[in-house]
Amino acid sequence: SSSSGDEALRDKRARILSRGLPKQKPIEGVKQVVVVASGKGGVGKSTTAVNIALALAANDSAKEVGLLDADIYGPSIPKMMNLKGNPELTPKNLMRPLKNYGIACMSMGFLIEETAPVVWRGLMVMSAVEKLLRQVDWGQLDYLVIDMPPGTGDVQLSVSQNIPIAGAVIVSTPQDVALLDAHKGAEMFRKVHVPVLGLVQNMSVFQCPKCKHETHIFGTDGVKDLAKTLGLDILGDVPLHINIRETCDSGQPVVISQPQSDA
Repeated sequence: SSSSGDEALRDKRARILSRGLPKQKPIEGVKQVVVVASGKGGVGKSTTAVNIALALAANDSAKEVGLLDADIYGPSIPKMMNLKGNPELTPKNLMRPLKNYGIACMSMGFLIEETAPVVWRGLMVMSAVEKLLRQVDWGQLDYLVIDMPPGTGDVQLSVSQNIPIAGAVIVSTPQDVALLDAHKGAEMFRKVHVPVLGLVQNMSVFQCPKCKHETHIFGTDGVKDLAKTLGLDILGDVPLHINIRETCDSGQPVVISQPQSDA
C-alpha cells in the first residue's frame, strides 16, 4: 500500500541521515532548543510556538528567548510577531535577528517579499535551513523556540540531527486526520532520539459567545487519547477562541496582549 511505502521511504531516509550527517553541533550562544511541530498544517502550530516563546519570557524576565521560523514555504512568524524588514549583518557576516516583545526572531519571511512564493527544490530548502541555523547571531539565549514546518520531511530530520534539541512539543487538533499525522510526528522524533515533551491539544472546544454553549467541533478527547497511547503528557488544552486568532493575525499574540484572559 502507499502508506507502507511512504513509511519505508521515511525509515530509509532516517537511516541514511543518521549515518551520514556530522555530529550534532550546538548553535552558538543558545542553551536550550525547543521545537514545536505538527504532523499536518492548519492545526495552530505557529500560533502555539509564538505564544510558548512569549510565555517563557513572561514567566521569567531574566531569561533571554529567541524564535526561529523554520517553516521555509509558509513563514508566518513575521506577521504574528509584527516584524518587517531585512536583518542587519554583523562584521562576521552573521544575520542579526529582528526583535519585538523582547523576543529575538529570525525567519525566511525577512529575506523574501511578503507575497513571493518560495518555489524551491529540496537542496535549496536545506541550504536555507542551514543558514537560519548557523548564520544568525543570537547573542546569548536561554531558550530558542523553533517553529518547524508541518510533516516529517527533510527539514525536520535535518534540524533534529544537526543540533542538540532539549525537547519537542507536538500540536494537534482532536480530529482523527490530524491525530494520525501527530502520531507519525511523535514517532519520527523518537527515531532520531529527540525527547517529546508532550502534546498540545489545540482548538479543543468552541464556546458560543452569546449562550455559552460549548461545542467540540473537531472531536472531544482525541489528543488526550493519543497521549495515553504514546505515554506522553498533555501540556495544554487550548480552546478555539476568536481572541487567539485575532491577536496573532494582528501581530499582538494573546499571551502578550491579553495575559489575564481565559484564552
